[in-house]
Amino acid sequence: MTSLPDLDQMTPEQLRSLAAQLMSKVDTMGRKIHRDETIIEQLTHEIAILKRHKFAKRSEQISPAQGSLLDDLLNTDLEAIEAELKALHPAPAQVEPRQQPKRAPLPSQFPRTVIHHEPDNTQCACGCQLQRIGEDVSEKLDYTPGVFTVEQHVRGKWACRQCETLIQAPVPPQVIDKGIPTAGLLAHVMVAKFADHLPLYRQEKIFGRAGLAIPRSTLAQWAGQTGVQLQPLVDALREAVLAQRVVHADETPVQMLAPGEKKTHRAYVWAYSSTPFSALKAVVYDFSPSRAGEHARNFLGAWNGKLICDDFAGYVAA
Repeated sequence: MTSLPDLDQMTPEQLRSLAAQLMSKVDTMGRKIHRDETIIEQLTHEIAILKRHKFAKRSEQISPAQGSLLDDLLNTDLEAIEAELKALHPAPAQVEPRQQPKRAPLPSQFPRTVIHHEPDNTQCACGCQLQRIGEDVSEKLDYTPGVFTVEQHVRGKWACRQCETLIQAPVPPQVIDKGIPTAGLLAHVMVAKFADHLPLYRQEKIFGRAGLAIPRSTLAQWAGQTGVQLQPLVDALREAVLAQRVVHADETPVQMLAPGEKKTHRAYVWAYSSTPFSALKAVVYDFSPSRAGEHARNFLGAWNGKLICDDFAGYVAA
């Protein structure tokens, strides 16, 4: 913590400078608080709308398959929004202890890979040699094409008998804190859903056949939280593509069932890529509810270059 200056020892010029700095900090913090409150209000409103659509009575014309797809989309969007809200809210000083639901152990028939995490140095600051007194074991579910495996992380506990110092290697960083999926499993779920068009309710059945009881609501939480973690990568990829002087663009229709609607309607996925002759090989996808040129204009922003596309009027408007 920075020590406070002695105001009695400061000159009038120093006091005026300090006051100006404090006023600037207060103004900056005020703007940030106002911005965060606006975002929180907007996200809270979106959560209320999504939950209302999720639990409202659906039209009988919606097929069970469409209903499952809608549940997947709503759960994923809800989890992504709640993750953003959690990031905006400061952590409370004291949190009431809450009993956590007991997590079912991972199936014993899956192959185990034991990964040990030990301190870099087992010499205590007092000069004594630390003694290993125990360990913490956690398991993560991993997936390689066609095979489920379990990563068993073993973190040894080391203590000094002289000064009772206890050290332990830190928990390895994870995409989802305290979750069971590894980055490989999350990549499999995301690729299956968004690249292979395999809905979460079908993935739930595939997991079930392997002996894993992972409901689609959990898979939706994984997808939503992973999407939030990947957003900086998407933003960086967009900047890299728009740094090119020549960009390819095309759009393709997809059927979308909006919350509260009886029938699906046509939405679009826009693809923006570098040229085959560019050193950068990248493609960025942008979803929009329509084919209006404003969506291409919003994505391209102030970009100025040659756009290679078909004769669709929306690109001319962009």
